[in-house]
Parts: sequence; structure tokens; C-alpha cells
Amino acid sequence: MKKSRKLKVVTVMAAAAMMTAACASEPDNSGADNGAAPDNGGNNEAAEDGDSAGDGEAEELAGGNDLIIGTLSDISSLDPHTTSDVPSGNVQINIFESLTKFNEDLELQPNLAESWEDVEADVWEFKLREDVTFTDGTEFNAEAVKVNIERLLDPDVASPRAGQFETIEEVEVVDDYTVRFHLENPFAALPAHLSTYPSNIVSPELIEEDYANMEDDGQPGDIINENPVGTGIFTFNSWEPGDRVVLDANEDYWGENVNVDSVTFNVVPEDLTRIGEMESGAAHIIDPVTPSDMSRVEETDGTNVYQREAASITYMGFNAEKEPFGDERVRSAIDLALNKENMQEGVLEGTGEPANGPINSTQFGYSENIEPSAQDLEEAQSLLEEAGYEDGFETTLWTNDSRERMDIAELAQADLAQIGVDVTIEVLEWGAYLDATAEGEHDMFILGLSLPTMDADYPLHELFHSDSVGEGNRFFYADTDYDEIIQQARIEEDEDARLSLYEDAVNHLNAASPASFLYHPDHIMGHRDEISGFWADGSGLYQLQDVEIEQ
Repeated sequence: MKKSRKLKVVTVMAAAAMMTAACASEPDNSGADNGAAPDNGGNNEAAEDGDSAGDGEAEELAGGNDLIIGTLSDISSLDPHTTSDVPSGNVQINIFESLTKFNEDLELQPNLAESWEDVEADVWEFKLREDVTFTDGTEFNAEAVKVNIERLLDPDVASPRAGQFETIEEVEVVDDYTVRFHLENPFAALPAHLSTYPSNIVSPELIEEDYANMEDDGQPGDIINENPVGTGIFTFNSWEPGDRVVLDANEDYWGENVNVDSVTFNVVPEDLTRIGEMESGAAHIIDPVTPSDMSRVEETDGTNVYQREAASITYMGFNAEKEPFGDERVRSAIDLALNKENMQEGVLEGTGEPANGPINSTQFGYSENIEPSAQDLEEAQSLLEEAGYEDGFETTLWTNDSRERMDIAELAQADLAQIGVDVTIEVLEWGAYLDATAEGEHDMFILGLSLPTMDADYPLHELFHSDSVGEGNRFFYADTDYDEIIQQARIEEDEDARLSLYEDAVNHLNAASPASFLYHPDHIMGHRDEISGFWADGSGLYQLQDVEIEQ
């Protein structure tokens, strides 16, 4: 891509930081944000600076019935309660399990819980499976669920996803296999929230050991990171930071066993190296494939593209506490100056879809009645003049060192120059980027959020509610009218009424413009011909239960 004539790039580097902040999805260069929003809320995130495995070593691993996945980023932790990034989640969901789960069609299904119902407006009751044992021999039961959720909410553990479950006031053990969640307010989305990897269930014995270690000045998760124990389809073998994670098939799994003997997640940060390893057979699956490399994968014998709609949003945000972005006329002007169609076509090569707000059709609460904003330079200039900036102004736009996001930043820079806004692009290392945006040091920034609950409550609360300022809400946007809409939707039990409230919330955001919603990307991955049964969910989490390697 040609750089605009006024391109000014300042690169800021800092020591790599462990991705435990709840607030932004990590770039995967595919257009999809790798998770945890914090996933902004959790952030879709892990450092991108891991070394790839040596080619000879990878070739040796790829033999037999051992599954090899080439990934962009290393994990940050094996403890589901203290992390929120998709790379970590992709490993964790194979060791641990959640109470509920989504299938390939994004329908909520039983998992460790067999059924659930709202026995009262503010009480959810879950019936648990009775045939499950942790791999350390501990029994899975209602007490195990209580211990896990209480740890997730414990301020001393400081989970970046605690806010996702903050409505839970008490976990009641009714009997060995029945648990009740008593809530502060009615919350229809709780079963969906309990499908996400931060709510994965860890062995209570291990949690007890981890708390004992904290009393000896250890950090939350230290013990769990050494030897994670869950009920999942794989067991932990090893983690070589910056290089690989290896899991072995759980031969004593309560359900149907996996078809492979092991899975190795190799860190391969370079796009073309990942493709080369798949082509040579050193990797069976790779993630991501950039849109510009899709044709190579499709045209190479033996390799295929896996593509699906992502539960994700990519946006350009404004710091409402920095002038002139406290004025919604300025924010709206910048939104109207952006050619989002050009971004989707030029950077994503036509993949993904335009955004009409922060959520897409993967989410309960999405409305097709809202039209995406279109570029209107005349109206943008008029709004700037009305706000007192007829001659424009100078500002900065931050991004991390993702190829996709840097390209988007350059296109935005060129668009904004047309209305007199002189933009300097600053490129930060991922950990420094998250830290600085959480502290409100930025003017404008580009980030993304994965939407793992398939319900609008999570993204709309995590990104824009005033309670989330400085965490998921890096726009420093506080609006009591908006907060009230989100609270009403959270406690509303009628689905049609909830849908209407979420439409109101998105319309409110589009008018106030705390962010410019750019696009919803696709998840784009690659796999070899001999792989069958592979799929990824809306958050980009690999589903390996049915994967087979043709021998």
C-alpha cells in the first residue's frame, strides 16, 4: 500500500507485557481480532513477538496422529480466570470446560451443565453432569462450580473478566449436582456468559493450592500455570514460552474422546512462514491467513481456506477526555470523513462486512434497521465548522504493530486530511499500547473486540458503560442516558423488549460517536487436505473435538 504524502509515523516500543488487561482484542492480521477484549473487555491478546519453531523440529512433530497448529501469538497464561486473550483461550478450552457452550450455528448448548432455568427473576438454577471427574481425580460437582465462580469474582485474583459476572451476588449449592446463581438483578444473558473461557472450571484442589501460594506472596495463577487441571478433551503436557504449547489427549474424558493423540500450538509470527509450514506439511492448521494470502492458499494443492463470520468488531475510538474529542460534533465529523468501504475493500480485500454499530448478526440484540454510516465530507466539514474547527486541527492516531491496523491508520489519515485534520500516526508495541490507552494517554486509537457471549450486553456494557471507563471503555465515554438503556436491557426479561432496547442503545452510540465502527472482520484460517472435522467458533476458538488426520 502506498503511504499518504503526509504520513508521519512515530514508533514507540516498550518491554513486552503479559496480556491480562481486559480491554482489547489482539490483532491477528486477518481482520479478526484475536480475542479478548479486553477483549476490551477482555482483550482479544497476546504478544506478537514470539519466535517460531525451527522448521526441522516442526517437520518431525507433524508425523503420525499428532495435530500441529501454527499460530500468530503465544499464550499469556494457562489460568482461565486471570486472562482474557484468545490465544490463551484457544489452549484453555481444550484443558478446561465451561457450563454451557455454543455450537457451529451459534446456538447455546449444554456442556458441564445439562440444563438451566430461571427459577426466579433473579435466580438461575443449573443442573450439572454427574459423570465428570477432573484429571487429578477430583469430582466435578456443584461445590466445584461455587469455588470457581467465587474465585473469578475475588478482587484479590483480579480477573479481567470479573465484570462479565459481577451481577452474581451468591453461588448456592443446592445439592451435589444443582447450583443456583443469585443475582443482583435479573440477567437473561447469564447462561451465555457462562459459555466463555474465563468461566472455565478448574480443579478445586488446584485452586486451593493456588490460594495457599498467594498467601506466601505468590501471584494468582502461579500454581495453575505450572500444571493446569480441568475436565477437558486434552491434558497439559508442556509450555515453552514464545515457542509452543503441547497437550495430550485425555484418555479418561467423560464424553467422546478426540481422534488425535496430541495437539501442539506452535508460535509462528510471520505470515508467509505459517503458510510455508502448512504447504510443507509441518503444520496441519494455521491461524490467521491474511486476506491478501487467501488466493495462495486456495490455489496450492493440498491446502484450503477456512473462513467464517467473526463475532468481532474493529473500531477507531476517540478519547472523550481529550480536546477536541469531548465534542460529539467533532467525533461525528471524523466518523463521516472515513471511507469505510475503501478500508474493507482495500485492506480486507472484500472480506468481512460493514459495521452499523459495535455488534453484528452473531449477537442477540443486533438490528438490521440501522444503516451503516457513509462517507460525507461536506457534512463532516460543516460539523467541524459548527464546533469551531473550521481550519481543522492536529491530532494523533495510535495503533499497534499490526499490518492490518497500520494500513487502516494510513487510510484514515488520508481521509481526515480532506477535512483539515492533520493526523500523526503512532505505532506502539502491543503491551505498551494496552497500558497507555487504559491510562487515557491517547487521542484517537484503533482496536477491536471479540464478542464471545453472542449477546449484546457484554460488548455494549464492556465498551461504553461508565462503569468500564479505563478498562473496556478506553473512550472515557460516560453517558448516564446510555447507562440507563443498558441497565434496562440487562434486567428486561421479554426478548422483544430487550431487542428494542439494544437498538436504542446502538442508535444512541451512533449519534454520540464515541467510536467510529469500521467493520466486522472474518476469521480466516488454513488447513491441509488431510484434516477433517475442524471448525472455529465466532470468537475464533478452535474446535478440535472431531478433528481427524487422514493417515
